[in-house]
Amino acid sequence: MQDFDRLSTYDYSLPEDLIAKVPLPTRDASRLLVVNRDTQQITHRSIRDLPTLLAAHDCLVLNNTRVLPARLVGNRVGTGGKWEGLYLGSDDRGAWKLIGQTRGYLQIGESVAVTSAEGAELRLELAAREADGVFIFVPNQQGTVVDLLQQFGTLPLPPYFDRKTPDANDWDRYQTVFSSNPGSVAAPTAGLHFTPELLNQCQQAGITRTEVTLHVGLGTFRPVAVEYLAEHQMHSEWCELPSSAVEKIESTRTAGGRVVAVGTTSLRTIESAAAVNTPLQAWSGETRLFVRPPYQFRRVDVLLTNFHLPKSTLLMLVSAFAGVDLIREAYQTAIAEKYRFFSYGDAMLIV
Repeated sequence: MQDFDRLSTYDYSLPEDLIAKVPLPTRDASRLLVVNRDTQQITHRSIRDLPTLLAAHDCLVLNNTRVLPARLVGNRVGTGGKWEGLYLGSDDRGAWKLIGQTRGYLQIGESVAVTSAEGAELRLELAAREADGVFIFVPNQQGTVVDLLQQFGTLPLPPYFDRKTPDANDWDRYQTVFSSNPGSVAAPTAGLHFTPELLNQCQQAGITRTEVTLHVGLGTFRPVAVEYLAEHQMHSEWCELPSSAVEKIESTRTAGGRVVAVGTTSLRTIESAAAVNTPLQAWSGETRLFVRPPYQFRRVDVLLTNFHLPKSTLLMLVSAFAGVDLIREAYQTAIAEKYRFFSYGDAMLIV
């Protein structure tokens, strides 16, 4: 019998050559592992089959967040030592929250300088440290965060890509085609498979869609460090379920359709709002929802998701949705059939 509250339950071994470090030539070329919870069957399809795998009156829920150029590379003022940081958000006074690394120990009041491609300089002064390894910096320039990061930052890539500098392909392919709301430090990867043509084909098949927002944050980069999951503290991420999405979700269920969360971020947004308000209402705010077995889902009926890292909270989420044993079998099947894993990898449809 499995202990669903132990971290070791969610471990697995993955051959290095199955980690997708570059995207396929086209977004919709990905394979699709279909996992049926009722029959316990696992079948092999393509993401292009999605319009036939879903039904008329089903509704796709897309996360419209856009990845910020949140990685900052610069030098410590005075010593010249290299410094690297990742922007995580801002407080109500305009100070920036970052995680960073450098040789030595940054002192309160010390500054780092980041130079743009055009030679302009942004200085960030360390104002405070938070207990969870987050640094509070004050920028010396006025302007919106998005504008400053566009000028001084670069696209943050997952460490398993084995490259820190994005190429021209990354700038395009590490964003969804429907991204419109800047705020994430990592892509909502299930959405990367969609093309405008695939979305149109879904629409022609009677499948509707709506959008939510969840800005992927620090939790993506922080591994679970405890063996018993009840002791794990989720970092908060900002999300929004607008009234338009509420109306679409509720009308879908009334019509007998299914709510199809495109990615774990869309699922967490819907379920976070459903946990706050009954009946479902428009909601926005910080969520720390930790979805793990034996979580009871309130609004999501189908999940489209990529394959996730061992021992990650995202693997725990899909295990709660489909069952630990079925997900373990699905991952073993995907490895045996040489599916591509992680951000640029193939997808799984759990129905």
